[in-house]
Amino acid sequence: MKRNRVLLVDLGNTRIKWAWLRADGTLGRMRAAEHASWSARDFAKELFARLPKDTPVEVHIVSVAAARVRAELRKAVRTTTGRWPRFVRSVRSLAGVQNGYRDPWRLGADRWLALLGARELQKSGSAVCVADIGTALTLDLLDAKGIHRGGAIVPGPQLMTESLLSSTGGIRRRARAGIARARELFARDTRAALAAGAHHATAAVIERALAEARGRKTPRRKVELVLTGGAALQVSGLLRVPHRLEANLVLRGLARAVRRVG
Repeated sequence: MKRNRVLLVDLGNTRIKWAWLRADGTLGRMRAAEHASWSARDFAKELFARLPKDTPVEVHIVSVAAARVRAELRKAVRTTTGRWPRFVRSVRSLAGVQNGYRDPWRLGADRWLALLGARELQKSGSAVCVADIGTALTLDLLDAKGIHRGGAIVPGPQLMTESLLSSTGGIRRRARAGIARARELFARDTRAALAAGAHHATAAVIERALAEARGRKTPRRKVELVLTGGAALQVSGLLRVPHRLEANLVLRGLARAVRRVG
């Protein structure tokens, strides 16, 4: 009998990331793409292109995408594998992490799994502040004992920019030309000013969150900062505090969840 292969999928608002789980429980190579307007056929082509025929597969998904997108992905999985995928939800406690929300299900599943991934990386005696920079910027604090101490949600850099472009006619007209570079705060054209403002604002919020976390009564007041998400690399260079980049943090957490409950 063939052993089931396990596919892990992180379906965001604009991007999808996926990786196969190795036999030893570690993640294989992560792939990523923008899924705008993808149909079930597109999902099937990208996710299962190299899958040998008749290979038994189980698919675990974490998703914050719209219902239509989830439905297309679900259809792709069912058509290709003959099985329905499993969508992960937040729970009260799992794999050494305790959900800090009064109603556990209200914590986004992507944030929940990012915390599970952070727990795996966490150094003994240190808390972790997780900054997931995508369409939204989410900030979550995990203490040294694995207890989620809460978090915050603000628009991510792209959403900040899109909001200004859609709501302000003058900025929209002036932003049609120019090179969007965010390294310097004081830009010399409107498009670059939008990018600079959004990315520097994101970096400032993250640094404020880290300072707030370090002001709490965490053991030895040690707090590590971990960045993930599609815009993490762009924001990383603007931060003035030590941090770690983990592009596959949510998938790492999903792997941890599957190993514990699969």
